Parts: sequence; C-alpha cells; structure tokens
Amino acid sequence: MVLFHRKFKRVFIAVTLIACLVFLRYRNDFRGILGVLETSVFKNPFADHQTKYFDRSSVPNPERSQWLPDGRVNAAFVSLARNEDLRDMVQSVQRLERRFNHKHHYPWVFLNDEEFNEEFMRRINETASGPVEFGVIPKEHWQMPETVDLQKMHDNWNKLKENDILYADSESYRHMCRFESGFFYRHPLVKKYEYYWRVEPSVDFWCDLDFDPFAYMKQNNKVYGFTITVTEYPETISTLWENTRNFLKQHPDTLHPNNSLNFISDNNGETYNNCHFWSNFEIARVDFWESDAYTKYFDHLDKSNGFFYERWGDAPVHSIAAALFTDRDSIHFFNEIGYWHPFSGHCPLDEPTLAKCECSPYDSIDHNGWSCLNKYYDAFKIPYPANWNLYRGG
Repeated sequence: MVLFHRKFKRVFIAVTLIACLVFLRYRNDFRGILGVLETSVFKNPFADHQTKYFDRSSVPNPERSQWLPDGRVNAAFVSLARNEDLRDMVQSVQRLERRFNHKHHYPWVFLNDEEFNEEFMRRINETASGPVEFGVIPKEHWQMPETVDLQKMHDNWNKLKENDILYADSESYRHMCRFESGFFYRHPLVKKYEYYWRVEPSVDFWCDLDFDPFAYMKQNNKVYGFTITVTEYPETISTLWENTRNFLKQHPDTLHPNNSLNFISDNNGETYNNCHFWSNFEIARVDFWESDAYTKYFDHLDKSNGFFYERWGDAPVHSIAAALFTDRDSIHFFNEIGYWHPFSGHCPLDEPTLAKCECSPYDSIDHNGWSCLNKYYDAFKIPYPANWNLYRGG
C-alpha cells in the first residue's frame, strides 16, 4: 500500500509538471479560450458584438440604400431619452434584444437634449448587442420659435388643463413632439441610415420574431410600419386639419394619387377623424421625412406654432403625412410584433403567431373604442381576423 502511494505521488508530480510546461508553451491560446468562456458565461450574451458583427468602418462611404455585406439592412433603433430614463430604457433594450436583436445585432442611436452621463452610456452598452452611439440634439431643434406669442400659448394651455388633457402645460413635451415631427431624422447619427425603428423607454415586446422587419420593409418597398392605431384627443389638435387642408390647397401636387385619405377622414377630407398610427412604435424610411412633400408640410405646420399653441403630437403629424404623401401599398401593419406601451398594447389574434407571444388578445387596445384598427382594415380592404368578434369589446 505504501508503495502504491509513492507511485501515485510520482505520477501526480509528473502530470503537474507536464501541465505547467504545456500551459507556459500555449499560454496565449489558453488566454483566448478563457476570454471566450468569460464572454459566454459571465457577460451579457447580447453585449460586446460590435466588432464581430458590425464594423461600419469596413464599409467605405456606404450608400444608405445598399444592403450591408453581412446581408442586413442599413438600419438602426432610434431612441429619444434622458439620463433619468436609464432604468426604463434598459428595460426596453433588454426586451427588444431578447425578442429580436440578439440574432441580428442592429445598432442603436440614443438622442438627448443634453449630454448623456457615463452611467447611462455604460449600462446601455452592456445591454445592447449592436454598436451604440449617443448624440446631443442641436439647441435650435429644441427651443421655442421666436414667433410664439407666449401669452396666447399659456392661455391655451390653461384651457387644456381645465379639460384634464395629459401634458396640458408641459413645454418639454411640446419640444419632444416638434423634434420627433421635424428634426430627429436630420441628426447626423440618424440620417446615415435607410430605415429606423423607434424605441421608447418603458416599452415591452411580447412576441419572438422569426423574421427581420427591416428586411421586410426593404424587400417589399414599404415606407411606414406600425403596430397600434389610436384616436387623438381633438382638443390637442384643434387646427391641425385646417392647416393641413390649407397646405394641400397650396401644394396639391404633394397628394399621392394612391393615397389612404379614407383612413384618416370619413368624408373625403372634409374633416379629420382623429385616427393615427401610434408613433412611439414605428419602423420607417428615413428619406420619407426628407422628401420635398414632407419638408414643405412640416415647415407649413411649424410656422403656425401649433406645436406650442395647442399640443400637436408627432403621431397625428406622421400619420397624416403617411396617409397623404405615400402610396397606400407602402404602409404596413406589423401584426406579428406584439407590443406594449404604458396604457395600451397590441397582441396578435391568430393562433400561430400568438404561440410565439407572452400576451393575451384581451391585453390589446385593438378591440376597444380607442383603437382605429377597424378603420384601417376597412380603409385598406384587409379582411378582419377570423376571431375578431370574439375579443371585440374585450
């Protein structure tokens, strides 16, 4: 027995010495292996893929409309956020990475009216799987025009407060709506992309996506994609349609011959029915907002100061523009993208899609009085889902 222990000890020492020599000889390779293990086991699996999956410097002077060498679309997620939104923004990024982007690693763009702090940038970089860029909004895109009559503005705000309108007297909210209506796509970090997907703090994505919405938009020549339609408070946009009609009288050539006016008006444009795509989720072509028609339209609206006198949201502005200035066939309903924004959401009805989701159709806004999805189905002559009436009024 003593002899056995002596032999075992000699073997153990010999194996240990050989192992040490092998490690010293191939230590750089071992470091590489340990690095892979550290990344896969201890780090966020959705993070640190920038160099491996997307190196924009390797694409010399890329045209926005070109497919990237790895087969993806030249597209990005775009978020308007502030430093205090960090927790809610991380939640949104985590959800979208889990449902979709961990397989594609599309880049993220974050914009703020002030500098992002180090914690915000660090946490977002740890969570996103694609490259992340942070930008500051130019001062001229986040300030009140000199032509605004402040007394008239505050008098109007007080009337909205009396009607309990959300953000009735919020100046920052109005800056946000004006920026999202007329300036976000002009930012250098956004305008280099062909498509963007807008993502806000505190949102959730309920369904696993087994397709690429960016690629779908590009392959099918789509301009604007949505998931939720709602009705706007008429008090917040009292003169928006009047200004729109005046614009069309001055620029009749901007109206697309195959428009979808019948979605936003029930009487051939006489009045606005307040329906709009909820723009806190939208996937769209950047160059649509750069078009001559939309540029003239936004400038016309902006000169009226309705963003400040009333509370014009970017959602009705974007929706009216998409309905009037684009081919109706270029607008797409992303039914497969289950989506939730505080106070409302969209959950698919059809069973094959619902099987990929963590939601109930009863969670949807689609079937109650606030939604305009039924108007969308009617205006675009799309058949209702087979089980639509089951949830209607749910």
